Amino acid sequence: MTRKILIPTDFSKNATKALRYAIELYKNDACEFYLLNVFTAGGNIMEDLMNMEPGTELYETRKLQSENGLAKISDMIAMTVDHNPKHHFETISVFNNPIEAIKKVVDQKDIELIVMGTKGETHSRGSVFGSTATYVMEKVRNCPVIVVPLNAKSIMPKEIVFPTNYKTNFKKRELWYLTDIAKKSDATIIVLHISEEVELSEEQEEKKALLEDILEDTKHKSHVLSQSSVETAINIFIESRDSDMVAFINKKHAFFGSILTDPLVKNISFHSQVPILVMHDLRN
Repeated sequence: MTRKILIPTDFSKNATKALRYAIELYKNDACEFYLLNVFTAGGNIMEDLMNMEPGTELYETRKLQSENGLAKISDMIAMTVDHNPKHHFETISVFNNPIEAIKKVVDQKDIELIVMGTKGETHSRGSVFGSTATYVMEKVRNCPVIVVPLNAKSIMPKEIVFPTNYKTNFKKRELWYLTDIAKKSDATIIVLHISEEVELSEEQEEKKALLEDILEDTKHKSHVLSQSSVETAINIFIESRDSDMVAFINKKHAFFGSILTDPLVKNISFHSQVPILVMHDLRN
């Protein structure tokens, strides 16, 4: 089976880091990588609508810049990445809103995974995630995403932290990418339970047993932290163990709720160093 992986790029260093990370992570898999660049006028929506018709000077200029940028990435891959007969690359240049373009390619190409940088060229020091990365993690709910920070270690993950409170239902199909990455990289999944209660309820024990069944074919361990602040607990744990990846199921109306929006996203510092795997509750 050939994996279909989408790599959105704005030609920034962070986007290139995400591409290299994906190539390394899936080096033993047959992959079709789709390199997507979305171009706009760079102004407001009205300016785009008025000036970005195909054939206009502005449209053709932006399109040429996009295509040239993708060509440079293709050349970079050819020159710096060891030839892997299992990997193939296709470039896509489109005029659109970035989120809508990503959703469209996911549907048209039957993409199974998105790998992207945390930020692009408009690298704001005031936030860890760029707006596009945040929206993709939140809104593209039919496809998991790995978000790779610029400062992430360029190695296969050896320890993946999976925070949970054992209060949501686990589904094997939702956690497939977590277990797949753990197996391919021989990583240990650390199930991190953050709780104020001393003991688990009967319902939580049932959820824990279910998760154990799902993870039975992977190396995994359980840890418990008593901490009132979820974000503080995760930060401390990741930093103390130098973990390599964090995985979440982004369930609506659940433990982390929409974990990647305010206020939690502003208070978690680990994601400036550690790739994040965001999976989705397939019922949403």
